[in-house]
Amino acid sequence: MADLDRARQHMNEQALDGWLLYDYRGSNPVFWRVLGGQQATSRRCWLFVPRQGEARLLAHGLDKLLFGEADFAVELYTSWEEMHDWLRQALEGSSRVAMEYSPGGAIPMHSFVDAGTVELVRSLGVEVVSSANLFQVAAASWSDASVASHKKACKEVAEVKDAAFDYIRRQLGEGERVMEFEVKQFILGEFEKRGLVTDHGPIVGVNAHSGDPHFEPSETANAPIEKGDWVLIDLWAKYPDEHDVYSDITWVGYVGEDVPAKHREVFDLVIGARDQVVERAQEAWRNGEKIQGWQLDQVARDFISKGGYGEYFVHRTGHSMGPSPTPHALGVNLDNLETHDTREIIPGVGFSVEPGIYLPAFGVRSEIDVYVDPDEGPIVTTPLQRDVIRIV
Repeated sequence: MADLDRARQHMNEQALDGWLLYDYRGSNPVFWRVLGGQQATSRRCWLFVPRQGEARLLAHGLDKLLFGEADFAVELYTSWEEMHDWLRQALEGSSRVAMEYSPGGAIPMHSFVDAGTVELVRSLGVEVVSSANLFQVAAASWSDASVASHKKACKEVAEVKDAAFDYIRRQLGEGERVMEFEVKQFILGEFEKRGLVTDHGPIVGVNAHSGDPHFEPSETANAPIEKGDWVLIDLWAKYPDEHDVYSDITWVGYVGEDVPAKHREVFDLVIGARDQVVERAQEAWRNGEKIQGWQLDQVARDFISKGGYGEYFVHRTGHSMGPSPTPHALGVNLDNLETHDTREIIPGVGFSVEPGIYLPAFGVRSEIDVYVDPDEGPIVTTPLQRDVIRIV
């Protein structure tokens, strides 16, 4: 559910007359985040939150039973003409409203309303602007329960990470063969023991597989882990309630005592980029400076480029985190590569910081989670890897 009081405050500050949310068959996750829960609707539905006054919810008559527990009075329509009439009436007196629309498709993670629907609203004499920052203020912030669940998950996931590296160490020490997929299954078993859930994964990548950011082992894509190998483990999990937030981390290790110089060089560069991003976010908080997602991404990108590996940093620096069925929530991303994310880093949101360098022979990523505490500012909620894990 969204905090509509905070939404209205933001609307006042931005001279918005309202927030118009639209969904068709589950096409707009923001609609359902604001409404609470999600239903398998078959027809178009609308929610209008005016800057002043009561919110109004419109659903098709055939879907009326799906909205029986909504916090808003449900109005019903049958024909498209009735739907258009409702829109005209609801938007009467409004000149500027926010929708889940991104000019030029710049932010795909907040671009859920189709062009034709935006044209329909504009045809009523209303300017449509993006609700990206409005959503952040009203619905991307973590509740106290979300923060608590995340911190608890962070402790558990870190322990599972340690157990996974220990499992590899133990198997090799006993002369047993150990495979990527086997380690993946070990991690999933540990999650289940601890009451944690995950949407898929984890990633266990050896040597060249660690150089593929989205590699995931399977029974057919499955390499052995042996002496002299480089191992990347990316794992994420949460508790199962709707308000719970994932812990999402990536660590790397080497099967041996002496880490090769090239691996050490790349590792140190990735760790430096990660720490630069956190320091810049904390500096902006201390100075009362507004900073956007793309700017933090650029900090990491510039650092790695200066080190000579810019072309091998092939994804954004971080993704939004919050109450969500997946590790990737709907708030600000640290991204100036895949998109130019102009959403602000605001109190109450969370995100990952995970720069990476991916070479043909091996890859390095270091992923941590950050929560912007309303009092303390950006705080790291996960352990920080400072050295390569020796698997000996």
